[in-house]
Amino acid sequence: MAKKEFSFNNAVIEIENILQKIESGDLDIDKLSVEVKRASELIKQCQKKLRSTEEEINSIFKDLT
Repeated sequence: MAKKEFSFNNAVIEIENILQKIESGDLDIDKLSVEVKRASELIKQCQKKLRSTEEEINSIFKDLT
């Protein structure tokens, strides 16, 4: 099975949905740790994507000068 390509926007939406469930109290306590772990993984992926994008942009600007 092919690995699904990471989408920053989809990750942000998923994180927001998890936060909404937590804040509203709609999240079953048995699933709380699973959802928090998923949100943590998504946040790490988003941070990684932001860092790599920043490095790419800096490289592009460096090539311009």
